[in-house]
Amino acid sequence: QVQLVESGGGLVQTGGSLRLSCTASGPTFSSYAMGWFRQAPGKEREFVAAISRGGGSASHADSVKGRFTISRYNAQNTLYLQMNSLKPEDTAVYYCAARSGRYAVSDYYTTRGDYDYWGQGTQVTVSS
Repeated sequence: QVQLVESGGGLVQTGGSLRLSCTASGPTFSSYAMGWFRQAPGKEREFVAAISRGGGSASHADSVKGRFTISRYNAQNTLYLQMNSLKPEDTAVYYCAARSGRYAVSDYYTTRGDYDYWGQGTQVTVSS
């Protein structure tokens, strides 16, 4: 079982940048496909970005494409989300997630139900 801890959230002005980190416990981080999701008040948790086990394949939601970039550094058990050109509508709690099981090294997953483990979330607030 993997434990996930997010960090890097905070308050930023419109147009600003933040980099979120998600640190995983255990020696098998490279065996998990990873994803970022977010949940705004009164809304359902939604997909933001996903990345394959090796980091060679990734996907971003249309709402963040060109502004956010997911990446991972397996040697340090860390997942990242670089967020640029932030907008007030990006305000949400951001969660990282891990998918266990056997699948192709290039696979990534964009649905909440595909993931088995979740972090506690980190708040991102973008002021107008």
